[in-house]
Amino acid sequence: MYRVLQISLLIAVCWFAAYVAQAAEVQVPQKAVAGTEISLSSSGSGTLYLFGPGTAMKKDVKSGEEVRVAVKNAGRYTAILNGSASTFEVTPGKIGDLAFLARPSRVPADRQGVIAGTVFLFDQNKNMVLTPTQVKFDLSVEGGAAQSHSVQAKDGIAYIKMDSGRKAGAAQFVASAGEKSVRRVVQQTASDPCNLRMRVQKSKDGVVVETDPVRDCAGNPVPDGTIVTFTAIGKNGRSTIDSRVKKGIARAQFPALESATLSVASGVVMGNEMRWGGGM
Repeated sequence: MYRVLQISLLIAVCWFAAYVAQAAEVQVPQKAVAGTEISLSSSGSGTLYLFGPGTAMKKDVKSGEEVRVAVKNAGRYTAILNGSASTFEVTPGKIGDLAFLARPSRVPADRQGVIAGTVFLFDQNKNMVLTPTQVKFDLSVEGGAAQSHSVQAKDGIAYIKMDSGRKAGAAQFVASAGEKSVRRVVQQTASDPCNLRMRVQKSKDGVVVETDPVRDCAGNPVPDGTIVTFTAIGKNGRSTIDSRVKKGIARAQFPALESATLSVASGVVMGNEMRWGGGM
């Protein structure tokens, strides 16, 4: 009888120990930030499993033992010990990197809403920072007026459209958030010709037509190669010459004209008209 009691007591002790082990829970952090070390502890012994975004770990632990783990990726993590699971969230760290897309790389000057900027916010471990964050956009070109606007990022993304400046040149497009900033360069070019003017003079072989320096409405010289069209309409019909701007002006030569109306245009922009022969 005594022997039976001993065996029964031993079974009860083992069962209780197993019960305690089964009932063990893992203590997880209430708040964790990516890029830091977290601490896990258990109320029992067993095998601890931890898995989450880009993370998987298995470790035998003893009751009360502290386990420290470095987590880099933000997201939901789950810790399991003896079938008991606990979850916790790891949030992104502070802003450590900006991905800045500026489009296009080349725009006409003095146009509304032609420059787009998109910023993606990341922490040092490339986790997208989803908390609302102010992002500042600055656009400036040497000798021109600067623009500055702030946008609140939503879900880690800030987007803006800005006007190109009136002055041609390499515009510095800068996005800033927190202590980080990224610079891009947007080339602002002269827009369409404006106030196109020409003059006419007789030459040895005919009539020479030549523009004044061709500029856009903001006063920027148009690029060499811009097409300017000269037209002569006279008794013998219509003659057209396409000429490219070279060193700021466009020049062409018509054969001898007895009497004609001369005009100049570039794209949809019309210049002045002049009469040749019969008095200008």
